[in-house]
Amino acid sequence: MSEKTNDQHPATDPQRRALLKGTAGILATGLAPAIHAEDKPVLRYLGTAVNQDKEIADKFKADTGITIQYVAVTTDDVTKRAVTSPNSFDLLDSEFFSLKKIVPTGNLKGIDTKRVKNADKITSLFTKGEVAGKKVGDQGTAPKKVIFLEGEKSKTFAKAPTRWMSLIPTTYNADTLGIRPDLIKRPIRSWAELLNPEFKGRASILNIPSIGIMDAAMVVEAMGKYKYPDKGNMTRKEIDLTIATLIDAKKAGQFRSLWKDFNESVNLMASGEVVIQSMWSPAVTAVRTKGIDCVYQPLKEGYRAWASGFGLPATLSGKKLDAAYEFINWFLDGWAGAYLNRQGYYSAVLETAKQKMEPYEWAYWMEGKPAAQDIKSPHGDLLAKAGSVRDGGSYEQRMGAIACWNAVMDENEYMVQKWNEFVAA
Repeated sequence: MSEKTNDQHPATDPQRRALLKGTAGILATGLAPAIHAEDKPVLRYLGTAVNQDKEIADKFKADTGITIQYVAVTTDDVTKRAVTSPNSFDLLDSEFFSLKKIVPTGNLKGIDTKRVKNADKITSLFTKGEVAGKKVGDQGTAPKKVIFLEGEKSKTFAKAPTRWMSLIPTTYNADTLGIRPDLIKRPIRSWAELLNPEFKGRASILNIPSIGIMDAAMVVEAMGKYKYPDKGNMTRKEIDLTIATLIDAKKAGQFRSLWKDFNESVNLMASGEVVIQSMWSPAVTAVRTKGIDCVYQPLKEGYRAWASGFGLPATLSGKKLDAAYEFINWFLDGWAGAYLNRQGYYSAVLETAKQKMEPYEWAYWMEGKPAAQDIKSPHGDLLAKAGSVRDGGSYEQRMGAIACWNAVMDENEYMVQKWNEFVAA
């Protein structure tokens, strides 16, 4: 998808704040030429609406004078535009799995990490595929496979870290099933429960083929039916097996609905029509803000992860390129990371985000500790009451339990064709 989650809030740091003030920040870092106030460009930011937050754009403009102009399209159209119209945007916000389609076109410029102040602090999950020194699952398009390029104009991925990055990570998370514990009334510990006949007519799976089929593969493995060498790149035979499993369940009346829209997933869960389903973290949060018990359930088989990042079109140059680097540096400096962490997402540079969050917020969101006081969203909505613990626990527990990553398969066309057969069944 483009899925997402919930988090954030600031600790005071006058020195850092002063550094962020427009060109003063850039001059102080020596990372890019200053852009004079009267010459501030507008950056056209291409991405999905879910990634385009007005408060981030407003805060960036307040700090730097640079305007972000959001261009909102679907996930598929982000990739299409990057491939066919690279001059139609100045900043790309894409999922990492799309890079296999975009990078070979030469339409992305390698991001020079020497111009990115906190590049060396980007989490090792992206650069090494590790959390706290331990390797995580890399089936599918794990970011470490596609984050480095051989050069600024390279059309191929580097097998080891280089100076050039394809994308600078923005938001990422590990997805699982959402449940209504008040209606289920027993522990849920496995992906297999999605197809448990006990929940006949009260289960749902998301109808986005490339993500839905990976959720289905997690279920197939959990049921002990088959073990995939790579859930993110199935053979035709594996696709057939997975889809047949879904069709059998659908014909037996397992699914109340196949949802495509974020709000639809929220309404299904909030109404109680569905008690277990594929879900995104912010959707769980949205149900909770209605005062309804909803849990993003950790499962023994692990999580399906996703990640987005900023890319630069190959044609970007001059003042716009300088402004794009200013935005990247600002984004990694902490305020945006803390804002996103407070929504349940995770940020690329944890250290700077921590400096902009209150200790009790960091303890809840990142360390898995009971909330010392009520946890609120950036907009003031109550997300968790004092004493509660975040679903999935700490960053290390959650991101350390990744089983696979969102991906586009080599057999994508065939997979979509078979998925449509499931939808029509």
